[in-house]
Amino acid sequence: MTNDIYGPFPGGPRAFGQTLLDALTDGQRARYEELGANLDVVERRITAACAAAGRSRDEVTLIVVTKTYPAEDSALLAGLGVTDVAENRDQDAAPKAELCANLPLEWHFVGQLQTNKVRSVVRYANRVHSVDRLRLVGSLSAAVLKSERPELGCLVQVALDKEAGGGEGRAGVAPAEVAALADAIAAAPGLRFDGVMTVAPLTGPLAGDPAGAFGRLAEISTAVRASHPAATMVSAGMSGDLEQAVAAGATHVRVGTAVLGVRSPLG
Repeated sequence: MTNDIYGPFPGGPRAFGQTLLDALTDGQRARYEELGANLDVVERRITAACAAAGRSRDEVTLIVVTKTYPAEDSALLAGLGVTDVAENRDQDAAPKAELCANLPLEWHFVGQLQTNKVRSVVRYANRVHSVDRLRLVGSLSAAVLKSERPELGCLVQVALDKEAGGGEGRAGVAPAEVAALADAIAAAPGLRFDGVMTVAPLTGPLAGDPAGAFGRLAEISTAVRASHPAATMVSAGMSGDLEQAVAAGATHVRVGTAVLGVRSPLG
């Protein structure tokens, strides 16, 4: 989907409620309604998963993963009440965040982060879910201090397949390395250690077993909170496995396709 199906960008400080609806073109309104219908389905899934797990619905935050889709979708999502969006590539995220600067959105960076992108990412990201090495901790801390922005929330990305000796070349640290990296984040000026994140592994004994994978992440989260009790965030689950993540205790689920649909992405 390219930007040219849209009219004037539907963002801005007054782009909410009826004001937003009045300003939409026919194409924007159709997309707004599509996104709203998809959000309703996802909301029902999360609500049902919480009920099945004996959890309150307000214990789980939906993060809509808007990667490859244009800033207009982020603005329409904000108009629909979405508060949290995620991106995995700075070259896409930075211009989107700038266009949406007046909208009440929290930006989560969830992709593998190279140190040469850190200065850009700290300009807009409220949280980085993908901290996986000490060098990145140092770079993030230095960039935050230089920018004089508020603290940056950071999560340790856990690669569960590395526990079984696999996952070579994949982002994330082995479970045995989480505690040390968490300590480094917590000690770094300008950073705040918020918790842990994972993606269901593609290899190893937990491959194809999201319930088992997210259960293991919950164990890791419990262990790390012994030293960092405020680090309660557990980021896990996507469109296909959010129910298993909620059952295992995820506090944040990262959903893309189920909200945005399977469409031709931004070219």
